[in-house]
Order: sequence, then C-alpha cells, then structure tokens
Amino acid sequence: MNKLIAALLFLIFLGCNLATKSGKERMNQSGPAKAKVDKAFISFRIGVPLWLSDKRCNEVFDLFDKYKGVTGEITFFTSFTHPPIPPDVFRQRAGILKQRMEQARKRGYKTGINILSTIGHHNENLDNSLQGDYTRMTNIDGEICHGSFCPNDEGMREYIRNIYQLTARANPDYIWVDDDVRFGHMPIGLGCFCDNCLTIFETESGVRYTRESLKKALNEGPVEEKLKIREAWLRHNRNTISRLFVLIEKTVHEIAPAMPIGFMTGDRFYEGYDFDNWAKILAGPNHSPVMWRPGGGYYNDNTTSDLAGKSHDVGRQVSVLPQDVVSIQSEIENFPYQRLKKAANIVALEACSHIAAGCTGAAFNVLSFYDEPLDEYEPLLARLQEVRPFFDLMARTLGRTEITGIQTFWNKNSYATVKPEEGNWLSPGNPLVNHDLYSIGLPACYSNQNAKVTLLGKDNVLVLSKEEIKTLLSGGVYMDAEALAQLNRMGYGDLTGFEVMGADQVDRTEKFTGHPLNGEFIGYQRDNRQSFWKSDAYTLQPTNVNAKPLSSLIDYSGKEVSNCTSGIFENKLGGRICVAGYYPWTFMENRSKSSQMKSVFRWLSKETLPGYIASFHKINLWIRQPENGKTALAFTNSSFDPAKNVTLRLHTENKTIKLYDMACRETVIHSSGTDGAYQKFVIPEVGAWEIRLAVSE
Repeated sequence: MNKLIAALLFLIFLGCNLATKSGKERMNQSGPAKAKVDKAFISFRIGVPLWLSDKRCNEVFDLFDKYKGVTGEITFFTSFTHPPIPPDVFRQRAGILKQRMEQARKRGYKTGINILSTIGHHNENLDNSLQGDYTRMTNIDGEICHGSFCPNDEGMREYIRNIYQLTARANPDYIWVDDDVRFGHMPIGLGCFCDNCLTIFETESGVRYTRESLKKALNEGPVEEKLKIREAWLRHNRNTISRLFVLIEKTVHEIAPAMPIGFMTGDRFYEGYDFDNWAKILAGPNHSPVMWRPGGGYYNDNTTSDLAGKSHDVGRQVSVLPQDVVSIQSEIENFPYQRLKKAANIVALEACSHIAAGCTGAAFNVLSFYDEPLDEYEPLLARLQEVRPFFDLMARTLGRTEITGIQTFWNKNSYATVKPEEGNWLSPGNPLVNHDLYSIGLPACYSNQNAKVTLLGKDNVLVLSKEEIKTLLSGGVYMDAEALAQLNRMGYGDLTGFEVMGADQVDRTEKFTGHPLNGEFIGYQRDNRQSFWKSDAYTLQPTNVNAKPLSSLIDYSGKEVSNCTSGIFENKLGGRICVAGYYPWTFMENRSKSSQMKSVFRWLSKETLPGYIASFHKINLWIRQPENGKTALAFTNSSFDPAKNVTLRLHTENKTIKLYDMACRETVIHSSGTDGAYQKFVIPEVGAWEIRLAVSE
C-alpha cells in the first residue's frame, strides 16, 4: 500500500509540474509555435459492421474511391457498443483491423484505430462486454455504472495496457482515445467516488472522507470552504486522467515510439479541462504528434441554431491546446446515423463552422452502423466532396491562428462555482453564461488572453484571486446585475460604478435613454414579457458621477419606474464596465438592441474590437489575430433568409478583402469608407445557412 501511495504521489507531482509549465516552456520543448497547415485534416470513422466482413469493407473503400478526395484518413472503431469489450474479442478484432488498414493504405489512405471504450461510456450490451472483478464507476451515493470502470483500478489499468498494446502492434498510422475518458456516465451521473478514489484523494488532500462526508463537504458550509474542497476534487480528476494518459502513452510508445495519439473531448469542466497538460503527456518524452477531436452533441438539425452553439463549445476546447497540436478534427456525428436527421449541406456547414472556431479539419462519424449497402449516404458524400476544397482553403488560411473578440468568461476551475450557495454540486450544471450575443454579429473569442471584452455572470469570479479580479475589471467587462451585486459584496464597488437597488418580476419594459451610444434608437423600447419568460428587471443606481444610464424601466402604462436598468462606467483602473439589468443575455434580436450592443462593445473594447457585423443580420462571426498585416475571418448566415448587403466593419487599414464562398469562388470587396479605425465592407448577399471566408488585402 505504501508503494502504491508513493507511486501515486510521484505521478501527481509529475502532473502538477506539467500543468504549471508556461506556454513558452511547452513550445520550447514541443516544437515550433505554429506549424503550417497545408490542407484540412479530414477523416471518416467506420463502425464495426462496416469493416468486419471483407465484402462490406471493400464497399466502403469503393465508396471513398468513387468520391475521391472526400477524405484522407479512414479510422476504424474497435466496437459498436459503448462499454469496454472482452480482451479476447479485442484481440480478434485487432488482427482483422491490421488487414483492413493494410488494404486502406493500398488505396492511398492514412488509417488508424479509434478505441471506442477505454473505460466505458454507459450500460449497454453488458452481457457481451467486459466482465470481471473490476471497480465500476461509482457516484457520490455509491451507485455504480456497470458499463464504465474506474481508471484508478489496478486490474482495469492492466486491461487498458493490454488493449493498447494490441492496438499498437496492429500497426496503425495513429491511435484515437475516445471521449469515454471522462467522469459523467449514464445512469449514475458524475463519478468516480469508489473507495480507491477516496483513498487517493485522502493522499492528495490530507483529509479522510467517506462518500457521505465528502458529499456534505462539497454541498454544505461556507462558500469559501466548499470552493476549496471542490477545487481540490477538480485537481483530483485532472490527476486521475493524467495517470491514465501516462499509462497509455508509455504503453503505445514502448512499441511504436513515434505513434501519434489523439484524444476526443467535450466541454470537460468537471474533469478539470486540463487539455494542455494531457496533450503534453500523450506526446511523451519523444514529443510524438498529438491529435485532438473536440466535440459536443448536435446529432440532428432539428434546432439549427445549436450548430453555432457546438462551434463555441469546440472553440473553447481548442483554445486550451498547445500550438504544436496541429491536427484538430472536429467531431461531426449524426448518431444514430439516419440520413434524414441532418441535411447534407448542414453537415458540410458544420465542419466549416468548427474550422472557423479553431479546428483544422473534421472527423465524420456519419455512415451507417448496420451491415447494409451505403447507397443512401452517397448524396452526403457527394456534397462533402464538393465542399472539400473549401475545407482545405479554410484550414490553410486560418491554420492555428488565435481567435480574438469577446470571451464568455471561464477557466479550469469554473465548475467549482456551480451552485455555490445551495444545492447538489454534482447534479447537472454549467458554469457558463448562456447568451444570444454571438448570434447578432459580434465576434466570438474563447480565451482570456485574446479577449477584447469579457462577458461575466454571477459566481464566475469566485475562483479568481483579488489580483485576477482587478485585472479583469481593468479591461472591458459586460456583466449582469447579479454579477454586479456579487462584486460589490466582495469589495469592488469602486470599480463597478453601480449598485443594485431593487428588482421587479413583472410588467417592465426597457426604454433607451438619450446616451450617444444609443445612436438613432433613443427612446426605443424592448419588452421581453416577464410573465412569459421569467427574469427580474433590476433597478440600478450609479455610485459614481461617471456612471451613465443607457436605459430605464417603464411599466405597461408608460410610466417610468426606474431611471436606470443598464449603464456604462469607466473606472480608475481604466477598465470599462457595462452592467445590464434587463434580460442581459437573451432577446437581443431586434434592430435597436442589437445595434446598441454593437456600440456598447466597441466602447468597452476602446475601439479595439477586431470587427463586427454592423448590419441587422443573424450572423456568427470568428476573427483571427492579424498576421503579416492581414486579418482572416469567417462568418455564417445563421438564418433561413438570405442575408443581403451584409456590412462588415473590420479593424484594419487594408481597404480590400477577398471573399470566398463554399465553392471557393473569390470575390474582391473594396472598402466603402471608414468609421474610426474600422473599414466598411458591404457583401451583397450570403445565402441561408452558408459560410464565407474573408482575408484582408
């Protein structure tokens, strides 16, 4: 036992040291800061029923040959259900896959293996899945998931070593670790709180807990104390995955020292979001290539606006990765792969949108998981073949350049702030502010380092130090009234400029004041019907003469009931603050409000916002940091209407942009004038649910 604890402490020390290395140190050790991307990294993931027989697998190869160029990589799943499979089954499939990959190479494709389940997803096909005396994933109440296993179990670690040895010996060009490496599993929710994990946590924290006492410590008592134990548990989760990746990296690279290893992720807040450290571990001492596959749902196009939402999830994941991770293939998954669930054009657009948000390619998991002919999928492949040159153009143009704009605040400890005052911390929760601001033409950004303005919701600041909060408030910040109250309680009132005086729950309408930022919309109103969509309407009071109201509140008789529900303030640190007390995150889609928001964010950024869509359109926009005097960007018309006369204001001295559509057709757009530091470019038309790539010249 003492040897085990000593080993664990060493690995924890190793993980923490890796996690604390600066980006500069990582680049010095891992290679060049920005590797060149010549074309998009495109792969297709092939299910077991499509490769198990010679006949069907050859039909898959023939299909890709028919649509030559649609993919450069063919990746084979190891199983078609989600728990780990028995070792003898894995061994048998690895032997077949060795032959399949040789066949794929003869046809000119790179090829590899996707281990669907390293520790398992959830309860499915249990009778034909891994059996034995392994510790199952366990939640805080002691409930277990029979199809998912604790990665700290020594027997499970031996199983994992075995399947990765079999995989490496099958001679793939690369190996993918799927997204079962996480701690959220049906039907138990969040884990793992098995006895072994609690013992490890005792070593890490110096405190002994039972599941019952740990649950109480996470959920009860002063907020400061709860945050400490929650942050400690997030570190524990990071360490657990780090240990698993040390095992995988060592196992694979002992057999194939240069083997690229890839990992699929989602928004892994509960796991500690330690992507930069995990990438470093998977590279190993030889700095072998690491690939990434960011994902997060969106399996059908019933709610098309969720497409951009997934791109924002993906962009956040990419923002943490070291620059030497070059192959970043977004997950495009149409589960359960029924063709009419998602239109071919939307599948193509989704890949483009995720490249705009930071990826350099896409991994398509879109074909049948039945042993059936694939003719119904041909229209999809035909469309992807048509758009493939545009994937390449986007990846080559955007590469790994950083995205700049407006950040929705988060950090690696953000999950600790979920339900800080009451409620079960381990129930479903999201530390992010959900908002409409990115869909009205304001540029998205995913890292604090590249943010010109930060969106701040209540409780996010609880995981920041005093100095970090002051640094945040010395920049541009847009916040809601609850975040304002939180900061004022913490002693930062002199930097916020306002205080909350009250809240109304019904029958209030926002009315724009005469402030210059409201422009032509002075006196306009926004009524979001509190009786339908519940949200308090807050009354704010300026606490500094420099704090100015942007809007007031009136009742349904037209009487003013508050002279300030939103306002702006520039504090003594030079930070610019906007506090919004009336539907601060939603219902931004009328012309007056969307225009006001664009003026506000230009002001918050001190005219450094990299660009925005000035016209009244529903558009998602991603702008990259300028390089060599040029700015590259992409934007999607996220509407079923064609967008006519789209006005792009771009922070550049260049007076020309080259615009590319999804067929790679080039149009040159000349500036129609200036607005301060911004050039004005008018784009005649963008079709419904289409994306454009633009480069300033």
